[in-house]
Amino acid sequence: MSKQQWTTKLLIALILVPITLFVLLPLFWAVSISLKFEGDISKLPITYLPSPATIENYIVAWYNVGFSHYFVNSVVISVGAVIFVVIMSIMTGYSLSRYQFKGKGIFMIVLLATQFVPVAVLLIPLFNIFNNLNLIGSRTSIILANITFQLPFNAILMRGFISSIPLELEEAAMIDGCSKTESIVRILLPILKPGITTVAAFAFIGCWNEFLFSFMFLNDPKKFTLPIGLKYMQGQFDINYGALAAGALIAMSVPIVLFGYLQKHLVTGLTSGAVKG
Repeated sequence: MSKQQWTTKLLIALILVPITLFVLLPLFWAVSISLKFEGDISKLPITYLPSPATIENYIVAWYNVGFSHYFVNSVVISVGAVIFVVIMSIMTGYSLSRYQFKGKGIFMIVLLATQFVPVAVLLIPLFNIFNNLNLIGSRTSIILANITFQLPFNAILMRGFISSIPLELEEAAMIDGCSKTESIVRILLPILKPGITTVAAFAFIGCWNEFLFSFMFLNDPKKFTLPIGLKYMQGQFDINYGALAAGALIAMSVPIVLFGYLQKHLVTGLTSGAVKG
């Protein structure tokens, strides 16, 4: 390896190492606090490692605070919304990719423009709509709200994935006797798997982290999601930092595991949707 290559690698390392430490330090501190006894968290001098360590904070967060219910609610809401977002994104993306129709460009601009609309602007209209439908206080209202805000971006994303797949593959399947629907199901969808994985992952993370809709539309503590549960752990006069850190790590665990498991598919999906084939 030449001297210039060594110098380049050294410079990259000097840049990436501080950034990595900056990103991982808060996570390390949260893990450390979650494993400490309550009296050791604010004790001076500061100890960076728990000694002794305890899982009591996780037990308190999961059973006493109610994170077992919050976790299930977040999973139900996120999975329910993602299923509809993926299906509707495929349908919308396919239409935008394969068909030419009047107003197509304007429609795509409108889809993209919805990403600039603040969530808070639509809280009152959505609240009135869901209230008239008797959905306030139900998880259905959160699922519908999540679908509304996750669909436009993911539909545009799915269009890019579908555009990267040659139309000739579907036409060849139809020449061999497949109907339009069969060509999509048997030919397009298997090739589109990385794109579907990417869209599902982005939609899931968006739904999992959603706070404002759940905070405004849910009034039963048994239906709270994880972000709402974390918010109510911060009392007016007292905060159990150990349990709060444990709850935050529980909430982070699913996205971390999801991205770790789907990392290869996400990279494939993003690159395949970047260029039209």
